[in-house]
Amino acid sequence: MGKEGRVSVGIVGASGYGGVQLVRLLMDHPEVELVYLGGDSSAGKSFADIYPHLAHRVAQPIESVDSEAIAARCEVVFLSLPNGFACDMAPQLVDKGCKVLDLSADYRFSDLETYQIWYGKQRQDIAVATKAVYGLPELYRDRIAESQLIGCPGCYPTASLLALAPLLKQGLIVPETAIVDAKSGTSGGGRQAKTGLLLAEADNSFAAYGVARHRHTPEIEQVCSDLAGHQVLVQFTPHLVPMVRGILATVYATLRDPGLVREDLITIYRAFYRNCPWVTICDSGIYPQTKWACGSNLCYIGIETDPRTGRVIVLSAIDNLIKGQAGQAIQCLNIMMGWDESLGLPKLGFYP
Repeated sequence: MGKEGRVSVGIVGASGYGGVQLVRLLMDHPEVELVYLGGDSSAGKSFADIYPHLAHRVAQPIESVDSEAIAARCEVVFLSLPNGFACDMAPQLVDKGCKVLDLSADYRFSDLETYQIWYGKQRQDIAVATKAVYGLPELYRDRIAESQLIGCPGCYPTASLLALAPLLKQGLIVPETAIVDAKSGTSGGGRQAKTGLLLAEADNSFAAYGVARHRHTPEIEQVCSDLAGHQVLVQFTPHLVPMVRGILATVYATLRDPGLVREDLITIYRAFYRNCPWVTICDSGIYPQTKWACGSNLCYIGIETDPRTGRVIVLSAIDNLIKGQAGQAIQCLNIMMGWDESLGLPKLGFYP
């Protein structure tokens, strides 16, 4: 345990956008002590050198990554690494008794063959991977509470699945008609230098990418299939918007009962998410904006029906770095530890 009985926590990959969000949130979490910040490429640097705006609160250095040393110091470890790295570290940490929350795609898939096809990495950690739980609390809270290893969802799947879940679980739509049209800010691409994320490239432009082949597609389909009770294929198209943070996912699907109206669906959604403090269902005729969620762990959902086409339209807005990444991981930690689910998480966004 850390000081004053607090749980000792470490972050591997602390210098990225996901890592710095974890640092910011965990520094104010009343039940944890942040004892380790790690990263191979930035090892030896002060965290304050990378993020000077946190120098008055975070005096720790970035340390080299050593699983044995991490496990000796940390009860909980967040892995904020590129895809394909966590699966090499997590088995050692789990074996040492650490609770592990992976923010990459490595432990999101129940079928590793699917992961290997979409991410191109052969896996040797099959036994450990079978124990991982998909970390979307609104759907799998009970499983998360009993797990030692969490595969935290991607930002696009979080926004998309929260919009789709009640429709699929209640059998309200024809699953094969589901289309997800989603837009993300540039921070979703990480902190690495990428030409497409340069201001001169991304500003004053709006473009789709990963069309018909984005890696979040099978992740969305896996959970949709679980909810529907049979295999479901989803058409998913992501877009890059010239803003820093936020995701807006617009979901379209054909209703089984075209007589359902907006107010019916709002009632259904509010009942479905009645015990979910981080999901807010908008009033009739109100559609969410990404700015509402900025800086918070909230997901705002707006609902509309189109009697002309017989379709439902659901709009879901989150902060991709909080509810879509670091905040959701901490939400999972709270559940794993038996704490209040909202502990240490921002309840109100930054506005304007």
